[in-house]
Amino acid sequence: MTVILAAACAVVYGTADFFGGLATKRTQVLAVVVLSQIAGLALILALLPLLPGAFSDTALAWGLAAGTSGAAGMVLFYRALATGVMSVVAPTTAVTSAALPVVFGLATGERPAFWALAGIALALGSVLLVSQDSSKGGHGSLASVAAALAAGAGFGGFFILLSMASHESGLWPLVGARLSSVTMVALLALVTRRTLTPRPGSLHIIVAAGVLDMTANVLFLLAQQDGLLSLVAVLVSLYPASTLLLARHVLGERLRPVQLTGVACALGAVALIAVAQHP
Repeated sequence: MTVILAAACAVVYGTADFFGGLATKRTQVLAVVVLSQIAGLALILALLPLLPGAFSDTALAWGLAAGTSGAAGMVLFYRALATGVMSVVAPTTAVTSAALPVVFGLATGERPAFWALAGIALALGSVLLVSQDSSKGGHGSLASVAAALAAGAGFGGFFILLSMASHESGLWPLVGARLSSVTMVALLALVTRRTLTPRPGSLHIIVAAGVLDMTANVLFLLAQQDGLLSLVAVLVSLYPASTLLLARHVLGERLRPVQLTGVACALGAVALIAVAQHP
């Protein structure tokens, strides 16, 4: 069940990123972020009665901290993209966000089986491969690489902090996470005087991105509550593969051989980790 939930989470995260990418081509980035997160907040509030948990100040606090970390990672990621090249920024951010929870899990006593560790290594490599982009060359400035590393740490921190909440708290950590992230990004838009009004024809795409992103968050929380953080986080980090496949089949974008190899490695990693869960 852990593998199924985490793999589904990766697919949904990748689909959410696909819709988010479509939306940012039509309207301002901060408007996409804020409005999509508001849509996600509405979804999680609607799901609370269906997947109840025990409310606690501690669970909400971990969620607030996770949301702050995730929002900071998002801002840093966009900054890295603005100052660097995607072929450097994307894999650096993705691998860092996956590696940090793995290191944390191992440091706190998690001991995945041998084949699961092999799957983790293969998954981290596949993230590097599927994130390759031939545009603008393959070199990045020190500042953009540092920003990408910091962004990955922010996303990795989001996963770690969410995992710290009690399993009995249900979806309450996600409520706290979304409240803090919406507030943080909305304040950033206010300070930078960016409009949050979407352009015509973009709102439904933004809402879809937000609903899918929150659905993925729920799947991550359920997977993490059922299994090891070090396994769940690395499976979730395979989300770029589904984004690429959607771009290929919906937009007709061509995949490079190295990216196709990465997709194959991602599937192999899921298989290895799944086998390790059933000795």
